Amino acid sequence: MPKIITDEKLIDKLLSRGAEEVIVKEELRKKLLSGRKLRIKLGIDPTGSVLHLGHAVVIRKLKEFQDLGHQVIFLIGDFTARIGDPTGRVSARVPMTDADIENNMKNYQEQAGMILDMKKVEVRYNSEWLAKLDLKDLIMLTSKITYAQMAQRADFKERIKKDMDLSIQEFMYPAMQGYDSVALRADVELGGTDQKFNLLMGRQLQKRYNQEPQDVVTCPLLEGLGGKDKMSKSLGNYIALTEEPTEMYGKIMSLTDNLIVNYFNLCTNLSLEEIGIIEKQLKNNQINPRDAKMRLAFEITKIYHGEKKAKKAEAHFEQVFSKKGLPTEIEEIKVKSGDLLINVLVKNKLAESKSDARRKVDQGGIKVDNDVMRDWQLKLDKSFNGKILKAGKREFRKMKIS
Repeated sequence: MPKIITDEKLIDKLLSRGAEEVIVKEELRKKLLSGRKLRIKLGIDPTGSVLHLGHAVVIRKLKEFQDLGHQVIFLIGDFTARIGDPTGRVSARVPMTDADIENNMKNYQEQAGMILDMKKVEVRYNSEWLAKLDLKDLIMLTSKITYAQMAQRADFKERIKKDMDLSIQEFMYPAMQGYDSVALRADVELGGTDQKFNLLMGRQLQKRYNQEPQDVVTCPLLEGLGGKDKMSKSLGNYIALTEEPTEMYGKIMSLTDNLIVNYFNLCTNLSLEEIGIIEKQLKNNQINPRDAKMRLAFEITKIYHGEKKAKKAEAHFEQVFSKKGLPTEIEEIKVKSGDLLINVLVKNKLAESKSDARRKVDQGGIKVDNDVMRDWQLKLDKSFNGKILKAGKREFRKMKIS
């Protein structure tokens, strides 16, 4: 049986860095110092196919508990995904298909393994217990919560106020997430600050099922590219854990300067002392923000791709952006003479769809040998053979016309 680490410095770091709020902090600290093995729960609904740096903030906190020897539980909400978390929404989510859920669950586990030691993780699915609840069980569950409690939730309150539809199924979502903690006998649950209502529901239900209430740790929401909204796949402002090294590095370099210190705090392994020095240097104009971002991009890329690939991504950035050159290695693509530019972009994953390809062309984001392409219906004949097709700032393809 692995030893539980009770080092006070590590425990205090766990309860402070990257932890927005701890409920109840002193109680949890005592439990961590006691040497008792705790059950630490993180639940994620598989509503997408990729995990991004925003998800990683919480998963990295889960890893801290794992490193202290506690039992971490990666709970995949395959049942609740069929309802959809109404948090922060003004309308109901579109139900997901079983095939989408199954595919996303597989991807989530693989990507969580980039941070967690999955051999030591208890992976669970909430369909194990929620799908087995009969009418009697559901009535018993609803008897332990009140309408007044649910109606105080901010997003529900807003929809009720505006006389917008709010289904009973959505109303039940926080109760089902709370019941997950009962089924798993969780000692601690982690989540983003936007999940606080749902996390506290777990505490309440555990009390009413005569269990010791879980402690709650909320983590800050990471701002996405652009610096305004939280990182979200639906907003397209995310950096996926599975991004290619050069793409990940490049996206981090595109962050606004005001996000640098926060990203160092939430997304890297640098010590708080070292981050403090960088913050002071930025405030006193002793360091160029671009140099700080290069360090940030290197540190984050190293976590998910290793030091060797991070150094290669850094060299690529220097070559392409700092020295205005071309990458040393450019993927060659085969293009049939007469193919339309729009089709070549989609086929070679330089655009997600034809509409996306048209948008990129219209915005001047597509170049051939540094000449901006304005016609998405352009036919690529043999005169384009050997030329470099560039999409955005980071994607290059050498065309071989046949």
